[in-house]
Amino acid sequence: MKFANPAPLGLAGFAFTTWMLSMHNAGWFGGADVDLVLALAFAYGGSAQLLAGLLEYPRGNTFGLVAFVSYGAFWWSWALFTMMFHGKAPGIFIGWYLFVWGVFTFYMWLATFRANKALQLVFLALWLTFVLLALGVWFAPVLGTIGGYVGLVTAVLAFYLSAAEVINENYGRTVLPIGPYASAV
Repeated sequence: MKFANPAPLGLAGFAFTTWMLSMHNAGWFGGADVDLVLALAFAYGGSAQLLAGLLEYPRGNTFGLVAFVSYGAFWWSWALFTMMFHGKAPGIFIGWYLFVWGVFTFYMWLATFRANKALQLVFLALWLTFVLLALGVWFAPVLGTIGGYVGLVTAVLAFYLSAAEVINENYGRTVLPIGPYASAV
């Protein structure tokens, strides 16, 4: 029995929600836009990624399971955190929240060295996004704004990989290249 690849779903949920929040972080819109991001974080970023992660389990993909469930939970936690604190949480705490997600993303990025180049770039950009957002909270808001722009790059990379996986599978050949897979040692 062949199982469908849930990764494009998880990547699309991640990319869409990341794009919307990153527009906010880059300063493109005011504070009212966060309500839309909250809804998206629950409905697509969080839920679709959790589902994709759970669907990675029968495929035996530990990386996909851990990544999608974790980032799905990130979106749920971010949305709940934002709703409960209404922007009034201590900055140092928010910085630590973002930084620890950066630590997680860093070791997940290391795990991508055995995967395609597109996935490596998604995780590298996401790691930089988290670090810049944390540094922006702790030291200089301009770093958070830069983090917002790096988040937009992250979203574009994730959308590309999602599209490539769907299109390449449907065409039965490489239409959108994602870089070679690393060979097993």
